[in-house]
Amino acid sequence: MTGSSSGTASSNGRRRYVLAGIVVALGVLTGGILLDVLGTILFALTVAYVLMPVQGWLVRRGLSEWTGALAATVVGFVAAIAVFAPIVVALYFRIEQVLDAVEALPRELSVTVLEATHTVEAGEIQALAVDYLSDAATSFALALPVLGIKFALFIVLMFGLLLKGDEAGRAAVAPIPHDYRDIVYALTKRARETLYAIYVLQVATSIATLLVAYPLFRLLGYEAALTLSIMAAVLQFVPIIGPSMLIAPITLYHVAVGDLVAATLIGVLGLVFVAWLPDIAVRPRLSRRSAGLPGSLYFVGFTGGLFTLGPIGIVVGPLIVAVFVEAVDLLADEVNGDATFTELVEADDQEPPNGTADTETTFEESRSQAADD
Repeated sequence: MTGSSSGTASSNGRRRYVLAGIVVALGVLTGGILLDVLGTILFALTVAYVLMPVQGWLVRRGLSEWTGALAATVVGFVAAIAVFAPIVVALYFRIEQVLDAVEALPRELSVTVLEATHTVEAGEIQALAVDYLSDAATSFALALPVLGIKFALFIVLMFGLLLKGDEAGRAAVAPIPHDYRDIVYALTKRARETLYAIYVLQVATSIATLLVAYPLFRLLGYEAALTLSIMAAVLQFVPIIGPSMLIAPITLYHVAVGDLVAATLIGVLGLVFVAWLPDIAVRPRLSRRSAGLPGSLYFVGFTGGLFTLGPIGIVVGPLIVAVFVEAVDLLADEVNGDATFTELVEADDQEPPNGTADTETTFEESRSQAADD
């Protein structure tokens, strides 16, 4: 009876792994077929994962599973509109003003250093910038129908994932042996915290940046204050440097046209109130549930993901880096426990090498045998 039971269990285990392999193979094939919308699918998956607690909260308040998923989808839809609509409006309606500002820059810039005047030719760079912006505006206008279809796909996928998220989670965990599921749960927790940091922390910080930047740009007399504020809010997603990427070119523009007072005002006030203040005012209050990923690693994931995967890499890059760091931490805890690196080095220095110990043991055994003889 025992042999029959073990044989059945072994057969069930093999069947589970074969099914898991079939699922993986079909997933790779499906991903290849859906390659053009893979970024949209990944984006919907990550947003739905962040919104699952919202759906659970709504269900606990008396809504059905379907109604809770619909309400959470509406929350995601409104959030996406709030984030992307200002960007689309700014790019579509303000591109002409940006082009006029670039074309108004002087073709030559004279810089005096140690009583020696140097002339910097900026005409070619200016022409390249105008061509690039014009091509970007044309490409964006042509891509609007495709973007609309992808946005509709994003909403449908998000609703489906929220409605069937529990079944998908059960299916993903099913092939994994029970002894290893704690690893999966730890990696899942780190992924959730990272997505929270990317979406909730970054969006909240970006909104704070928009609210601070708009009155500042209006006070300093910029006509496109709203557009500049939106650009600063979007750049808040770029780790470490953030809105400084906007403040620095504006400052250099004023220096180029000879307006040093305006350059000083936007340089100082912009860096303090736009680039620095939202980070220290918002981030510490919301970072309790974040992954605590160091800024340097977040920057590596952001840039690597952006250059490799495109816009979706802004989310996927830091997520992969965070999960990798968690896996390394789990391995270190499994092998070394709570010992620090210094303690491990000191312990290794105190223990004699295995080869030396074996040699000494063999030598002692030889002497003992010789004495016996």
